[in-house]
Order: sequence, then C-alpha cells, then structure tokens
Amino acid sequence: MISTAVFREKKEKARKIVMITAYDSASAEAVHAASADIVLVGDSLGVTVLGYQTTREVTLADMEHHLKAVVRGAPQAFIVCDMPFQTYDTPESAMRNAQTLIDTGCAAVKIEGCNVPVIKSLVNAGIPVMGHAGVLPQTATEYKVRGKDSVEAARLREETRQIQDAGCFAIVLECMSAALAKTITQELFIPTIGIGAGKECDGQVLVFNDLLGIFTKFKPKFVRHYKGLKKEMIDGCATFACDVRSGAYPLNEESYR
Repeated sequence: MISTAVFREKKEKARKIVMITAYDSASAEAVHAASADIVLVGDSLGVTVLGYQTTREVTLADMEHHLKAVVRGAPQAFIVCDMPFQTYDTPESAMRNAQTLIDTGCAAVKIEGCNVPVIKSLVNAGIPVMGHAGVLPQTATEYKVRGKDSVEAARLREETRQIQDAGCFAIVLECMSAALAKTITQELFIPTIGIGAGKECDGQVLVFNDLLGIFTKFKPKFVRHYKGLKKEMIDGCATFACDVRSGAYPLNEESYR
C-alpha cells in the first residue's frame, strides 16, 4: 500500500503530483498506466457519466459502484474516493460512510470544506483524508473564482490551515485566484492539488472525460482537451452504422464458419 507520506516528500522535493479522475475499470487502467500519482473516483461522475444536473444527486451507492470498477482496473494505484453530498454531515455518519468506501478498496477519502470535527474523527480512526477548498461543487450556488478579494482570501487561508491541522494529507484547491493558491501552497506543509488554481500548486488534477474531450457540454477555462475523443466516438459509431446499412459489415472474414 502506498503511504500518504510520499506526497509530502514530493512537495518537499518540488516534484509535481498528478491526479486524474477515473470512473470505471478501463479508464482506471489507462490512468494508472499513464503513471498518474493518484486516481480519484470523483463525484463529478454524476454530471459527466450519470447525466445528473449536479454532484449533489450522487449517492454513496453510486460511488461504491464506480469505486469497485476502478479498483478492479487499477488495484495497485493510490485511489482516493469522494464522499458524496450529505454523507459526512456528522462525525458518526462520516465514519460509517468513509469506512464503507475504504472497505470497498480506496486508500483515502476526500471531503469538501472546512469540517474540522469530521476530518479529525476520520484521521484519528486511521482513515486518510484529502481536503477540498475554494469552489465546493456540492454546495456552491455559483461557479466563480474564489479568493479575489482580501476578505475571502484571508478566510480561505485560515480554512486551509485548519484543514491541514485537522490532519488532511493533501488538499484540492478549486477555481481559486492563482495568486492566493500560490500563497496557500507556500504556507502549508501538506501538498496542494490545483484545478483552476494556477500553476504554483504542488500538483494538478483534471477529470478524465474532460482532458480527453469526451465530455463537451461545457468547458471551464482551466480544462485542456488533450484529445478530442467525443468526435472520434461519434465518427466511429457513424461509420459502423453506414457499414451495417450498406452491407459492408460484417465481411466474410469477420464471420464464423
């Protein structure tokens, strides 16, 4: 089992951390083969895979189902699993639901916000926790850059310090002023992993379906499409449909005798 200490070491040695989401066995296998440091089973799957309007609709059963598939695809990877909305409202519910995910096969869980009692209870029970600050998709009413004014920046600096001190081994900074993310990264001894938070974070994360151009309903500023697989998927399916209708598929050599 990979220790969370390796991520602190990466920060100390200024070695960037790569985290990529995965939602099924095939994507997990690809992400791990590409040498990502962390595979995240993100509740973003609700929007990108399940067709929900927000991540708030994702259930613990949804996360369990996809986590099982990811573990089968990349059993040697360091896997972090998001705890879905309202599954960690109290230390007691957090403990019960986090243990379910750990038993399913992840190495750590991720929770949103500065919920110190919950973080402490999980860490004290031996469950590694990744924090999440800035835009919090489970509760945000609008998706806008955080920390641009001094008051909010001060609040976020204090909250990330509290998240660190509660025992998180790393923290995601989402949709945050690059200048603030740099300051927080310098102030914390745990690594920061940015998503729309500038280049000075200790690592970066992107959603599998975003970076490969599979999900195209909307594209945040920070998303880079490294491939355009949505178009290739449509083209491939359309070519198959044409071949079936024209009789070009299957050929004799593609049929059993």
